[in-house]
Amino acid sequence: MADLGTLPDPPMPRWPRPDGSYPPGPGPEVRDPAQLLQLIALGRTVTVLPESARSLLLADLTAVPVPDAPAVTTVIAWPPHSRSRALAALVRTATRL
Repeated sequence: MADLGTLPDPPMPRWPRPDGSYPPGPGPEVRDPAQLLQLIALGRTVTVLPESARSLLLADLTAVPVPDAPAVTTVIAWPPHSRSRALAALVRTATRL
């Protein structure tokens, strides 16, 4: 992460705010992950993704481990009244992992 801040180019992408506007900055405006991966392949931006995204990378992209990246906590939420068997199976799998 320390090295990322010293890169002169390309700039980090800018994601929309809840109101749809984009924060100021030199990076490209990005709306979805597919667009993000295309911009990375074109050399227009870089980003930090979780290890689980490595399997989704296109053949022309390279993943580099970032040992000083902050730890990430993944959470799952659902309505308390839900009786979905699929959701129950997902929660059981997630807690087992």
